[in-house]
This record gives sequence, structure tokens and C-alpha cells, in this order.
Amino acid sequence: MKRINEYKKLFEIENDLILADLKTKYRNLVKTWHPDKFQDSDEKASEAEAMSRRIIDGYHFLVSIAPETREATLEEYTQTISEAGIYDYKHKGIMLEITFNDGSVYEYFGVPKNVFIKFNNSDKQVRFGKRNIFFSYVYRKAKSAEVEAAA
Repeated sequence: MKRINEYKKLFEIENDLILADLKTKYRNLVKTWHPDKFQDSDEKASEAEAMSRRIIDGYHFLVSIAPETREATLEEYTQTISEAGIYDYKHKGIMLEITFNDGSVYEYFGVPKNVFIKFNNSDKQVRFGKRNIFFSYVYRKAKSAEVEAAA
């Protein structure tokens, strides 16, 4: 949640995340902080370089959790959580990363430790996830991983 709030603050998004508004704000920020606007000798050149990376990272992150993106990928997501079992998972702070057997990796934000403990101790993690995690927390597809075939 900290990462989400940090990026929303950077893009001055207070309420709902709308892709059209995000894109406009992204373009304006890139115009302001593009490293080519500064001379190499200018003290703001290195700050602009770092800021432009942060803007690009933030934009891609916010696009990945936007409602429009989630709606567009809902069919794939539903198929993954319904048909692919859980291969691996990690809890980092309040972010739960789950790798499914099909190689999809999803990050769930704001998952508290007590929910993770219940998930970890559940004898049917997929069922627990469907009921308590998969649609209850902000999520995004992080990447695809190489998953060894289950014997």
C-alpha cells in the first residue's frame, strides 16, 4: 500500500485511478523532468534522471493495478486462479506474491500478516485464496516465472 500511495501522490491522484487522467499526468511529468532538458553540468541533471525513472516506474505500476487493466485481464486471471494450483508464495511486509503452476506471478497488496498466516496454514490454499485474498485485495500480474513441471 505504501508503494501505491507513493505513486498516487507523485501523479497527484486522490480518488479513483483513471487511465486517461494518469496518461495525461504522466506526459506532463515526463516533459517537466526529462533528463534531456538539463545540461550535464547542471546540478538538477542527476535529480531529473532519478525522477524520470521514478515517473516511468510509477506509471507502469499504476497502469498494472488500474481498474481498466484488471477488467481487461479478468478472464485470464479468473482462469489462472481457477485452474492453476499454487506453486509458491512469499509474504513481504503487507505484499503477498503468489506464483501459480501456469507460471503466472501475482502480487496482492495490503495483505496483513494474520491473513497470510491463515493462508499459509490452510490445507486448501487455493480455496482460502479465492474466499479471502484473490478478489479482496488490490492485485497485479507481476511477471511470468519458469515453473518446474509437477511430477
